[in-house]
Amino acid sequence: MEASSAGRRSGRAPHRADVVIRRAVARDAARLTRLVRTSRAYEGPYAPMVAGYRVGPDYIEAHREDDATGQVLGFYALLLDPPELDLMFVADAAQGLGIGRLLAAHLREEARSAGLTGVRIVSHPPAEGFYRSIGAEPVGTVRARPPAVMWDRPELLLPVSRRTGG
Repeated sequence: MEASSAGRRSGRAPHRADVVIRRAVARDAARLTRLVRTSRAYEGPYAPMVAGYRVGPDYIEAHREDDATGQVLGFYALLLDPPELDLMFVADAAQGLGIGRLLAAHLREEARSAGLTGVRIVSHPPAEGFYRSIGAEPVGTVRARPPAVMWDRPELLLPVSRRTGG
């Protein structure tokens, strides 16, 4: 899913009420790729991981990847089988505005609608605190896989409660 600001008021930070989440489509690939490659979260030793990364139209069509219209503020990709958060990025300019929490809430709702009870998250090490703050629980560590991934990563489980009642 992609989150973006529907209002294009220059000089103003988007408010959560202005943010729309929609399913990404193939034509969003270049914008999502740019968001990944320019993320300050992947500077320094993490830079090689995203240097050649591409969110292609084929990836978007094959996954539940949601985004929003207008200025792209962030996106996530949810794999259903097995249930895993494959990607979640928030634009540098939108950090601290609640976009990540908005995307996480949307992800939970999508997972719940798909009948999932939990979603695995293999976290970028600096993002572990965010995932824990939204309720993800540590379950282990995924070891480095050089040359693709040069560092161990926290593995978490984000519980998704099922709806009850009728």
